[in-house]
Amino acid sequence: MAGFRTKGLGLSRRAALTLIGAGTFAAGGMTLARAGTGDDEVLTEAKVLRDPDVPVAGNPDGNISIIEWSDYNCPYCRKLEPELRQVIQDDGKVRLVLKDWPILGPVSVTAARIALAAKFQDKYHQAHDAMMGVSSRLTESRINELLAAAGVDMDRLKRDLIARSKDIDAILKRNNDQAEAFGFRGTPSFIVGKYRVPGVLSMAEFEQVIADARKAKMN
Repeated sequence: MAGFRTKGLGLSRRAALTLIGAGTFAAGGMTLARAGTGDDEVLTEAKVLRDPDVPVAGNPDGNISIIEWSDYNCPYCRKLEPELRQVIQDDGKVRLVLKDWPILGPVSVTAARIALAAKFQDKYHQAHDAMMGVSSRLTESRINELLAAAGVDMDRLKRDLIARSKDIDAILKRNNDQAEAFGFRGTPSFIVGKYRVPGVLSMAEFEQVIADARKAKMN
């Protein structure tokens, strides 16, 4: 599986809303079970929106949630990151749930595991921002350099990678199960309120989908 390789990164509002219409997740009611398995439902509100082990940015008490599935080696995720954060900052009432979904190879898995290990020393966001802020493809040595420069205690990180290995792998499995159940095919992919957005939007398009999600929440 790979990230999206569309010629144009942006989607029109009409196109975005058409894409998200068929796979909606209704907070507070409807759930969607993973197709073709006997497993428990993976798209409940609690598991998607309120997983206590998944990091949150923006306003933790915001009235609309954006859930983002991303890969640290995804160029589209990196391109979008500053614009999405600006939209969230300008809005002030958006809760951003960060789902690590490493689908672009072994280094992506390493990066996601390291970011989640940094969470145990309250440095997830520093690790996330450091890896999203580069323009070149990551390597394991480059990841270590970036995190050390961002103030992550690398000795503590190594210990947590071992001690918390099962917890980290369980988070990544939940994230992957949810992405597959939603039918996502690449990174970045989003849920905005009740809407499924499998692709990249511009700042203006994100603002409009957030506004639409708020309207839908009122109905």
